[in-house]
Amino acid sequence: MLALQKRLSALGYWLGTPDGTFGNLTEQAVYALQKAAGLQRDGIVGAKTRQALDDGVRPAARNLAGNVIQIDLKRQLLMFTTDGKVTWILNTSTGGGYTYTSRGETHQAVTPTGSYSVFRQVEGWDTSPLGQLWRPKYFNGGIALHGYGSVPPYAASHGCVRVSIDAMNWIWDDGMAPIGQRVVVF
Repeated sequence: MLALQKRLSALGYWLGTPDGTFGNLTEQAVYALQKAAGLQRDGIVGAKTRQALDDGVRPAARNLAGNVIQIDLKRQLLMFTTDGKVTWILNTSTGGGYTYTSRGETHQAVTPTGSYSVFRQVEGWDTSPLGQLWRPKYFNGGIALHGYGSVPPYAASHGCVRVSIDAMNWIWDDGMAPIGQRVVVF
């Protein structure tokens, strides 16, 4: 198990500190690898996932200058990049495309594409009309990168970019998304 975690981490799939235990963070990293490889997203390290790991599969980022958080909606991946090179990869869950009602208005659950910057952040839980967001980093109106208790391997949010609570803590603690940080959603 420790070898699996170390290999995932060496490839840039964030899972915290390898500890030899297959927990939620390792499952999140396996989801990200499976997404990058175009495999079934089941969180299980079967033969195809093992082959992708052995082959060193990593997603390609858009060639953008500087430090950029890139969110790939098709693959549901969040990538930290520097000058177009991927440094870290996380499983994410973005807008699920469904219709929902909030404050008497009907909305579509989408994460808009475009280039943005982090303009506001909340240290701790932030209560929105749609629920609780852990340490959100807002980059487009009420849409934020934030921690959440459930980050499935498919699009399921109202439009925000979900990562695990532990991943969001790492993002905050390591200064990965300061105010002004560029965020590109495609």
